[in-house]
Amino acid sequence: MHVPLPRRYRNLCLLLLTVLALGCKEAEIAPRKSLTLADEQLLLGNPSGATAEIGYEDNHLIMRPQYALSYSRSRATPNWVSWHVSPYWLGTSPRQVDDFRTDTGLPEGWYRVRASSFQGSGFDRGHNAPSADRTRTEEDNSATFLMTNIIPQAPRNNQDTWGNLEAYTRDLVREGMEVYVVMGSYGRGGTGANGPAVTVDNGRVTVPARIWKVLVVLPLGENDLERITSGTRVIAVDTPNSNSASPQWGTYRTSVDAIEKATGYDLLSALPQQLQKVLEAKVDNGPTSL
Repeated sequence: MHVPLPRRYRNLCLLLLTVLALGCKEAEIAPRKSLTLADEQLLLGNPSGATAEIGYEDNHLIMRPQYALSYSRSRATPNWVSWHVSPYWLGTSPRQVDDFRTDTGLPEGWYRVRASSFQGSGFDRGHNAPSADRTRTEEDNSATFLMTNIIPQAPRNNQDTWGNLEAYTRDLVREGMEVYVVMGSYGRGGTGANGPAVTVDNGRVTVPARIWKVLVVLPLGENDLERITSGTRVIAVDTPNSNSASPQWGTYRTSVDAIEKATGYDLLSALPQQLQKVLEAKVDNGPTSL
């Protein structure tokens, strides 16, 4: 008779297997050689049709090995950031210390947000693509600290609401899943530790009113886009950028359709239209922790 191991032992076994795999460079955590950067980090599509052409100042595409994003010059924040979380990206590199920094790769003449730009504002330097989702190498982790990946985020929203959802995402990966994530923000004006504000950095950086995220969860495998079906779990969350936000991210579950209506973006655009229609109408009711 097969007796299942208690969860704590199963998690330990998974961790040991992951460590062994990292040491041996096994195929399941090797980079997807068949996928280009755009294929991996933008697998679900380009939500706003962002382009790297200089003229698109409020929808400027930035592609990095670790994530892709659309940047707004007028807001001085990302519109959205898209990335893939899998065992390949989760390693042992520590969070880089004092690594927030200006993105010098922005076009000439654009204001470049500094590491100190939010100082004293009552808002955290909130990652879109999280530091802990990129621990394969120090270089990968460091890339998440560029200020083009950062928004002014209410501390409790950042550390509790989003922190809990980010931890759950990585828990799913450690349980044998992989997750495609797109996150963004919209609106003007949030409430940080010092009260409400519409901008920080002497008016240069917009404080978003809402922060959202969409996660597509798959069993670890290949040909990911083709494996997304009407039964695939899609988690959509839309939270207020407020210091009174609930730490329970499940409180803010919504549909992809609702986020699209609020932002004007076309999420999951790489999927067939009929499949988009089914998945985007759903509101997730699955577990919020493992």
